[in-house]
Amino acid sequence: MGAEFDYQLGAAYPLPDGVTMVTRDRTAPAVPGAYSICYLNGFQTQPGEVDDWPEEAVLRSDGDIVYDPDWPDEALLDISTEAGREIVVARVSDWISGCDEAGFAAVEFDNLDTFTRSDGAISRADAELVAADLVDAAHAADLAAGQKNAAEHAVWLREQAGFDFAVSEECAAFEECAAYSDVYGDAVMNIEYTDELPKPFAEVCADPETPPTTILRDRELVAPGELGYTYETC
Repeated sequence: MGAEFDYQLGAAYPLPDGVTMVTRDRTAPAVPGAYSICYLNGFQTQPGEVDDWPEEAVLRSDGDIVYDPDWPDEALLDISTEAGREIVVARVSDWISGCDEAGFAAVEFDNLDTFTRSDGAISRADAELVAADLVDAAHAADLAAGQKNAAEHAVWLREQAGFDFAVSEECAAFEECAAYSDVYGDAVMNIEYTDELPKPFAEVCADPETPPTTILRDRELVAPGELGYTYETC
């Protein structure tokens, strides 16, 4: 996207020299003068927040809450019914408004592929409805809307839901960068992590399939001065 980028979900800190674009959590402040992107977990609960959601908005199987197997603190939101979709869209739309009021220029929506972890309880059609509504809410607030991960779903997320750009994690490690760039061109921001680099970062950057806006970060996304902090750009 033609700008230096940082990914600060683990901690918000002053931007490194030359960085003009940054993603931060919706609970963190936007950066004045920078293109700030607001992170939203739109299809699962944040860790520790399952009790903040109405019971009918949380997916259950045989009475038990369904959690993401890779993120066991995140419960799946139940968008399989119209009532559930309305609850999710209304709440996330409120967050979008909050991002706008806080000075963010864009939002990125995580876990767009939650339906694939629902054992068939949630369909792609359900996800399409919610994704399109959330993109519409972002656009109504004059915010750009970003697809987070879900490389294999990029085509319909762009064409049916109307996303404007993509944020990928480890597209080089997973050999899926082209899935994003074929749909979004250079409007892709990619984060690789030090613990799963498939080859030296210089070689990752030299690969023509790697998005121009690619950075290397530590997995925990800690702040400068903390153990393990890493930040490099292509």
